[in-house]
Amino acid sequence: MKAPPFTYHAPQSIADAVALMGSLDNARVLAGGQSLMAMLNLRVAGPDHLVDLGRIPELSGIAETEATISVGAMTTQRMVERSELIARHCPLLTDAIAHVGHQQTRNRGTIGGSICHLDPGAELPVVACALDAELIATGVSGTRQIAFRDFPEGYLTSQLQPDEILVRVDFPKVTGRTGSAFLEFNRRPADFAIVSVAVQITLDDGGSIARAAIAFGGIQSAPVRLAEAEALLVARVPDVQTWDLAAQCATVLDCDGDELYPADYRRDLCAVLLTRALRKALRRAGERSHV
Repeated sequence: MKAPPFTYHAPQSIADAVALMGSLDNARVLAGGQSLMAMLNLRVAGPDHLVDLGRIPELSGIAETEATISVGAMTTQRMVERSELIARHCPLLTDAIAHVGHQQTRNRGTIGGSICHLDPGAELPVVACALDAELIATGVSGTRQIAFRDFPEGYLTSQLQPDEILVRVDFPKVTGRTGSAFLEFNRRPADFAIVSVAVQITLDDGGSIARAAIAFGGIQSAPVRLAEAEALLVARVPDVQTWDLAAQCATVLDCDGDELYPADYRRDLCAVLLTRALRKALRRAGERSHV
């Protein structure tokens, strides 16, 4: 099938894009288009207007502040994947990006497009959830900052207003003895995840866990933080018993299921992947202690 008819717009600035989104009825933003174009061709989406953000240079790029790494919403996934700055200060994002589609799709797909699309099986929203990313959006009423935890509103639905566009995503830099890991289970490489997990732990000077962040994807309409396990891990020595306790928290998660992958199956995957990710993150935290 082919896409239904629409009017194409190519604004040259953020202000022009916001003005278009605020004045047009039934308009959709076009970022990388890796999901939207397929939805158009399958007639799952039928906007009357497409507003292409690809000609707005200020929406793309990676910048560093004292505490954060700021990634422009139109920064391609391939640019993120190859960024030494992100690999050094936000390695969980580097780890996850390699699981996103194929290199060809990462060449076009954008970080903002993936996060705003909020596919339950997508990797980047899970990382944004685990790292408490802050999203900067601009609309007719001005600019606002949205914590990722408040961003999802339902299946494939975000808190963005019809006139707003995502400008950038701010990720906190890792500090101290911090290690991270991203793992997922899928039928074939590059498929959307059936279950994915993003983990980041920080060790104190005595080797105990000072902070933990755990987020799962693929189990509900939006990424889920495992707050119970995060709290349980703090102040504990990282060992087999500690990982087992965390895995037990995962076995009672509220998971969606289907005929192929029932909820119980996904819960079992959560526990297995979490244990593996915690071990990997611990190893990396030990490596960072020598940096």
